[in-house]
Amino acid sequence: MMRWTLAAFALAATPALAKPAPLPEGARYVALGSSFAAGPGVGPNTPGTPPRCGRGTLNYPNLLAARLKLSLIDATCSGATTEHVLGPWNEVPPQIESVTADTRLVTVTIGGNDVNFVGNIFAAACEQMATPDARCQKWREIGDDVWKGDEERMRRIVREVRTRAPQARVVFVDYITVLPPKGTCAAVPISNERMKQSQAAAKRLVKLTAKVAREEGAEVFRFSALSKSHAPCSAEPWSNGLTAPAGDGIPIHPNRAGHEAAAAGLAKFLS
Repeated sequence: MMRWTLAAFALAATPALAKPAPLPEGARYVALGSSFAAGPGVGPNTPGTPPRCGRGTLNYPNLLAARLKLSLIDATCSGATTEHVLGPWNEVPPQIESVTADTRLVTVTIGGNDVNFVGNIFAAACEQMATPDARCQKWREIGDDVWKGDEERMRRIVREVRTRAPQARVVFVDYITVLPPKGTCAAVPISNERMKQSQAAAKRLVKLTAKVAREEGAEVFRFSALSKSHAPCSAEPWSNGLTAPAGDGIPIHPNRAGHEAAAAGLAKFLS
């Protein structure tokens, strides 16, 4: 009884976690991540940025910054892995270097390329082609060691941000849903087996991102859940299948509606 009473007292005495203060206008906002944040094909590329990074002017970082009147530094780059956030990638400097002491918000969408998530979806589509495209690559089996490395580097990203910008909110934006929750989809023509494997990888990415955020003291905006009913083949898709309309993103990536939904959801999440 005494133990229970002491435990109850300890819980009652623990202060509730304070709600983060609203971001002031003009606050420095740094966006980190891969193509799902960069938004290739969603508006023209941002002038003065590396062309191969595909930082679309209508990506969710730009739209969010406009909504909240923040000062955006978009360090995202298509094809980036966690290693490219932490270190240089040829002519592209480490994304993490954009995080400075006065940064107040950092969003992170990363980890999928480390486990070849989208690459494997394309590989699965190639397996169904009578005459595979010359750019087709083979399906890659991803071992637990690769997933573990992905997790470790995601943790390092949070810790590095904390060191560089102690006052910043660190928010993981997990991957938009690009596959039907169940079954197959005509817009993503891959075999039942490959679809199940890809769906399992998507779920694992969601769980991994949530775990890292929880254990490292970051936040997570669950865009995967918000977009679940807006996958390709849905009535209002927020992502493209294996084809993409001109000027509306690229295959197996968020389209304009997806980036708009991410920005709107994030603005509400942050308020």
